[in-house]
Amino acid sequence: VLTEERWFKGSLADLTSARMNTTAAAKKDNKTRTAILRKDFVTSTYQIAEAAAAGADTILLMVSTSPSNVLKELIDFARSIGMEPLVEVHALIELDIAIDAGAKVIGVNNRNLHTFQLDLAQTEKVAEELKKRGLSYRHDGDTPQITLCALSGMSSAHDVDRYRKVGVGMCLIGESLMRASDPSLAIRGLCLDPKDYEASQCISGGAYTGGTKIVKVCGITSAEDALVACRAGASLIGVIFAEKSKRKVSFDQAREIVDAVRKFGERSDRVNVDDAETNGSPVSTLVAKSRALERASLRPLVVGVFQNSPLEVVKETVERCGLDMVQLHGSEGMAAANSKNFGVPALRVVDIELGSDGEQKSSAEIASTIIAKVTTDPIAILLDTSIKGDKHGGGGTGKTFDWTIAESIQNMGLPVIIAGGLTPENIGEAVGNVRPWGVDVAGGVEAGPGVKDHDKVRNFVGGAKKAAAEASK
Repeated sequence: VLTEERWFKGSLADLTSARMNTTAAAKKDNKTRTAILRKDFVTSTYQIAEAAAAGADTILLMVSTSPSNVLKELIDFARSIGMEPLVEVHALIELDIAIDAGAKVIGVNNRNLHTFQLDLAQTEKVAEELKKRGLSYRHDGDTPQITLCALSGMSSAHDVDRYRKVGVGMCLIGESLMRASDPSLAIRGLCLDPKDYEASQCISGGAYTGGTKIVKVCGITSAEDALVACRAGASLIGVIFAEKSKRKVSFDQAREIVDAVRKFGERSDRVNVDDAETNGSPVSTLVAKSRALERASLRPLVVGVFQNSPLEVVKETVERCGLDMVQLHGSEGMAAANSKNFGVPALRVVDIELGSDGEQKSSAEIASTIIAKVTTDPIAILLDTSIKGDKHGGGGTGKTFDWTIAESIQNMGLPVIIAGGLTPENIGEAVGNVRPWGVDVAGGVEAGPGVKDHDKVRNFVGGAKKAAAEASK
């Protein structure tokens, strides 16, 4: 519980309230009460005693704010009143100080508090260092000498499992839960029990029922609009290079957008999306690839959208602008979407044509036709509306297609992104009824061609996430 008043607007009253509520809940459910930690800049024994009086079970001590002799004094005092403190470190030199002071529970802050850069590998580096020193920390055997905790930057079951695999015993997760539309659902989604995680990752070949994980805002033409989408919670930011598009961007515009998105995501380079093994069926391979994209897009990625451009032009644009991914929206074919062509993964658009003549096929028949044409080359499939007779491919129609086609495809095991005619007004229906793996919007959140209406962007992304949370219950 944050109790720092000036910068974080916390208070000891919040801590006491949490203690009273957890005590009541534990008594009602006949369970062990949840432990409470005071999170503050604790630099004196008085603050530790104050924390205990307010109802805390333990406190956070930071090596960066306490000289080594003071840190030892604080640890010893905490233990004298029955507390085992969590001692926070970042750099390996701080690990030396914590160990010398007698810390037994060590938290690794993945954020550098001097530069504010985030590096999720920092906890793994500390774990490796403890192993080199012969200090046990894993909880899968005898009682460890050190309990290791990962602090900052985690937001998903993939992050939790990443640290579980290297023997980390605890994760401190705050911001992502506070931002969640349903915190209790978000906690369950972390799969703290490894059996839950294994079940969620099982590729069984059955229907895709995982719900909406990806929200893409496309047709972005300015860094300002990109940041609005990022702050709203978008997974993918689309910039269009197709010649016919009224939302086409220049190299300079794209570079500004990429720089803004990278800064928002606290990264300085392109995100590498792990390519899954391609020795399985196209569907099972794309299921695995879609999960890799979910993990990579926890911090927004920039997607360059192309339509019938020569592959060498696409590759040059990727390098020049720093794109994380591409999207092929023309008649390039499935094989063109292989990441080897550009050095980054590619979404492959499949057009759902409106206005077809002749015998109307059922959704299941159309879905079967699409599934038969899918290969292992793209990272994922995006379904978009096209108009009969348009030789250049679909996109930008502002019209929806029959969403039951997407539902049928997902029932065959393939997660898909849907686009075409989506708006803040119908996104709840699309996500709630179809539960597509992803949704993509451009014109539906615009004030004018290439200019986003910021309220519409926030309402669309927020509506998609809220509907996804409700649909998953």
